[in-house]
Amino acid sequence: MHHDCRVAPGSKAGLRKRSPNDTFGNDRKDVEAEHAERVEQLALLHNRLWAERKRSVLLVLQGLDASGKDGTIKRVFSGVNPQGCRVHSFKAPAGAELEHDYLWRIHAALPARGELGIFNRSHYEDIVTCKVLGIIDEAERKRRIAQVNDFERMLTEEGTRVLKVFLHLGKDEQRERLQARLDDPEKNWKFRKDDLDTRKQWDTYRDEYDDAISATSTDWAPWYVVPADRKWLSGFLVAGMLCDTLEAMDPKPPPPEADLDGLVVQ
Repeated sequence: MHHDCRVAPGSKAGLRKRSPNDTFGNDRKDVEAEHAERVEQLALLHNRLWAERKRSVLLVLQGLDASGKDGTIKRVFSGVNPQGCRVHSFKAPAGAELEHDYLWRIHAALPARGELGIFNRSHYEDIVTCKVLGIIDEAERKRRIAQVNDFERMLTEEGTRVLKVFLHLGKDEQRERLQARLDDPEKNWKFRKDDLDTRKQWDTYRDEYDDAISATSTDWAPWYVVPADRKWLSGFLVAGMLCDTLEAMDPKPPPPEADLDGLVVQ
């Protein structure tokens, strides 16, 4: 089912035509039951990757404000070994980060061999958000797109499988989620007034993401546009993508020590 979300290399992402509340004909009860199985499978495959210690997986999560990046991480990775799983949330660059190129802090946060890394926001902010805010011009945006494609190819060739997900949220659903953050004292901390400024530029951000995704969905680092209005579905789809990716990688734990057959612990 998540293959319907894949942006084929060389094609347009087509965000305007993709429905953010598409269920692909799935029922919530069925999905939630199968999701539990996927989480278990992901934990098993991740454990093999951790034991193998030769390759890694990087999941890049992008989306507009309130698209569900934090919640997706909770739903998908609830069963994995925390020792071999690392989440990195990127804020606006500051301090030493501003004294280096924009990929410097990204490279430093990549998963080590055996790890499953999750980027909550990523170097795509340096393409999309920087362009919308006028920090870079169109020529620099094009340079960064070419640099990112080369960067992700290098990561893949060095043993890091890159999987990129855009959580495609509807404008009405975003309004409800932002209002819920305002109305619930336990969620007030999540709300930033800047979110309202970003919301005013909804179409601009969507179109910039459309262009960036279209230009950076490659054979070695594909993009998936996941409908994000229904949280139960988006987590299910992401878990399926990760399971398929790890199954294709087929990680193998190292062979056991010799002469273990028949050994009994006293």
